[in-house]
Amino acid sequence: MNPHIVKLTLIFPPLLEAALTESMQAAPGSPGFTLLHAQGHGSGFARASAAEQVRGHVERRLLIAMLAADELDEVLALLRERVPSPDVVWWVEPVLSQGRLA
Repeated sequence: MNPHIVKLTLIFPPLLEAALTESMQAAPGSPGFTLLHAQGHGSGFARASAAEQVRGHVERRLLIAMLAADELDEVLALLRERVPSPDVVWWVEPVLSQGRLA
């Protein structure tokens, strides 16, 4: 068990991809991350484009980063400063274990 590592997940519109990925690369310790293309489904379509409303989903990006728990507040502060958007949703989860298979 590793209580010192956390998983940060960010969900955001494609237009914010460059700003968020550049900000993550400038973050303390430059945590590596994975970026996925995703579709958001639900009832919150107030900010959706007309095309997204017709399709019934919004295009989103999902960024996942593993970082030291003691760097989390600094990373979030940097992201808030560089990308102050209500369209970025985030959460943090504990990482119980991590490693490589070989």
